[in-house]
Amino acid sequence: MRDSAASYLQPGETVQAVFGAQTASQWLAALTGIFVFLGFNRYRILVVTPQRILVLDAGKTGMKKAKGLVMELPRATRLGPATGLWYVIPAGQEKLRVHRRFFKDIETADSLAAAT
Repeated sequence: MRDSAASYLQPGETVQAVFGAQTASQWLAALTGIFVFLGFNRYRILVVTPQRILVLDAGKTGMKKAKGLVMELPRATRLGPATGLWYVIPAGQEKLRVHRRFFKDIETADSLAAAT
């Protein structure tokens, strides 16, 4: 994810944290099946830099390769504290659902924002 996000950074901008998210609820897949879920879901990559938070589109099938910029959030945006199995981050018109495996990245991003 970090490598594919590099082309969206400004010269000299460094990455503090990077993690994945999805737009559709995991319950949609459980209740309707994987094909309905894939029709509604988009994967996102959140890239946190000292200047801003980038939300990048990664497509419908995975979150490894960034395919475009969805939005920028101010760096002062607090992302956590993340709890539960899936944590929801509101971002513009979307609700980004982040799995527990990325909670440490959210914590790192928030701690670095507080330090500045």
